[in-house]
Amino acid sequence: MPPLTRVMQRRVMPALSVLAAALLTQAGVAPTAAADDMRSKQWYLDSMQAEAMWKVSRGEGVTVAVLDSGVDSSVPELQGQVLEGTDVSPNPKGATVDSDGHGTNMATLIAGTGAAGGIQGLAPGAKILPVRVGIDELNFPEFTLPKAIRYAVEHGARVINVSLGTRGGSGAPPEIQAAVKYATDKGSLVFASAGNDGDKGNAENYPASLPGVVSIAALDRNGTVAKYSNSASHVALAAAGDDIPGRCTKGAGFCAGGGTSQATAIASASAALIWAKHPDWTNNQVLRVLIDTAGKPETGPVPSAYIGYGSVRPRMALLEGQGDPGPADVNPLLAARASAEPESSKQPSPNPSPSGDDKAQKKTTVAQHPDAGSDGGRSVLGPAIGIGAVLVTVAVVAIVVARNRGRTAQR
Repeated sequence: MPPLTRVMQRRVMPALSVLAAALLTQAGVAPTAAADDMRSKQWYLDSMQAEAMWKVSRGEGVTVAVLDSGVDSSVPELQGQVLEGTDVSPNPKGATVDSDGHGTNMATLIAGTGAAGGIQGLAPGAKILPVRVGIDELNFPEFTLPKAIRYAVEHGARVINVSLGTRGGSGAPPEIQAAVKYATDKGSLVFASAGNDGDKGNAENYPASLPGVVSIAALDRNGTVAKYSNSASHVALAAAGDDIPGRCTKGAGFCAGGGTSQATAIASASAALIWAKHPDWTNNQVLRVLIDTAGKPETGPVPSAYIGYGSVRPRMALLEGQGDPGPADVNPLLAARASAEPESSKQPSPNPSPSGDDKAQKKTTVAQHPDAGSDGGRSVLGPAIGIGAVLVTVAVVAIVVARNRGRTAQR
């Protein structure tokens, strides 16, 4: 079985202390941070011109399913934002039970209200449908994802956020691919994190690599691809994914994290904003506008192996009226795959380095638009990365399990 990856918090705000934590190789305690107003720390909201967008759309009427570790609906910024949901894990505890904290953080990035100085979501008018898949119990979500995806579709989720991923690529269980097809055929969009092992093997991650899934890469505040962001999972778009505030997963307070998980949440919220403004559009049209209005790479081919069609910029659709929705029944990603040459599936490497210097190759930036690089996220299944990666050896099958929590390394 493929390893499950999870990345933990990266920095504590404002008080920072060292966390060198992992189950078998490291251990640590998340430091407490002052619970001050996090809005000022959410740099990407400013660069995305969120305040201006909210005058046009706040995501009202759109349900976003968060397939994750559960969503704690009791945190101030999520009160009144979370629907009933379900728990499809082998050891069900309830959709709003989140001992891990990852699902809650993804939900706040999408639809948090900012109440009581908490996290302000990009689409505060959207509603969250929590679907707990049992990640924190070290179960492989591949066994629960199909049911979770179908449940989300059947309960009105137009956007399905899967800030998870596991190595495997084309070797993904057919049940997951069937569930993704079911979702897209029924009119939903499935967003998944590309993975956080770009500097540690860069293996294909699913469900991000599966046809029909919108795979999301992570950018830092400079619009540069994060070195850990996976480029081997058919990346479609990119979003801000570094120094993203969230609730500390260990201890009280707020911490800054980074990863393709957070980027995925922001991309999902971007889709919700556009869909709320254009409720009659199909999933294919919303996706096409996201692609059409994305901040394109400065150099190299489009789509890029690292940021796909570019950095999501919902403001271009909402404030500038840009983006051609095109035909209602044609999925732009599937159409592109169908017309691509066989060799296009191989990931191109801009500025190839004979020494294989991946870090140098990763310094790809998006075009310098006012909000370039303003969108980002996380991924949950994949190889362990960074100081805060959680490693768990399952003796029977000798596999390493970790959760892509959005890259945590608290310092």
